[in-house]
Amino acid sequence: MSKGIVRFSASISHDLLTAFDRFIRDLNYSRSRAVQEAMRMFMDEHTWKHREGVLVFGTLNIFYDHETRELEESLTDIQHSYRELIISTLHIHVDERNCMLIISVKGESSRIKKLVDEIAGRKGVKQLKTVTFTI
Repeated sequence: MSKGIVRFSASISHDLLTAFDRFIRDLNYSRSRAVQEAMRMFMDEHTWKHREGVLVFGTLNIFYDHETRELEESLTDIQHSYRELIISTLHIHVDERNCMLIISVKGESSRIKKLVDEIAGRKGVKQLKTVTFTI
């Protein structure tokens, strides 16, 4: 084993490992390379949430069921409460029932985390993904 390389084990379901191996084989990745890349992306995605006072710029990508009672009104009210962070929004009609809302943000990390938490906690929000950069 070369210096700096560490072997470790992880417990995951057989089905997840099978699907993962099939997926990375199609990408021509080794399991080690895929896990390393996934770990780096995970840390990049979540680091800003734990660093107070950092200026964050990015998007909140929200996939939701627009037929959920009062959800759209709630999302609008939340946006008004955080208007100092929001640069712009884009609303996309995905199909008869689902929409995607993209909110561009710029502001202090703890405020953006509060905005994310408020939106993610709403019934009818199916997925919320953040794409962020720290400045």
